[in-house]
Amino acid sequence: MKRERRQLRNLIIQALYEIDAVDHPPQEVIARYLKQNDNLSDDGTEFFKCFIEGVLSTTPELDNVIATFAPEWPIDQLAVLDRNILRIALWEIVFYDETPLKVAINEAVELAKRFGSESSARFVNGVLGTLAEQEQEIRRRFTVPD
Repeated sequence: MKRERRQLRNLIIQALYEIDAVDHPPQEVIARYLKQNDNLSDDGTEFFKCFIEGVLSTTPELDNVIATFAPEWPIDQLAVLDRNILRIALWEIVFYDETPLKVAINEAVELAKRFGSESSARFVNGVLGTLAEQEQEIRRRFTVPD
């Protein structure tokens, strides 16, 4: 599943990029990507949908956290790709309990190396390193009081 998850993250970043950059309807993008990648396992399909829907449903909150802990990089001025890589990683760290923090950061850096500009990987690693130092505070922001 590890290899498939890396492949899925590649698809997730591409789908989120399309949704963010050209405002295509998310459900249409999800359906198209799943149709084009019909060899995915059932778990892979669920992982893909879970991540995209999860990131999209919490984008304002994710962006607020990124803006709070990395104020020198306004969200609306970030490259679309970098912004979405940060969203994926932060969502995975906060909401997806199956991925350890270091793995989420490493996967985000790998996405930045593969799809980003020359400086994207260093940028993503730096921002996520700052966010990782505040992991407990960030988790508290997303915890609903009893």
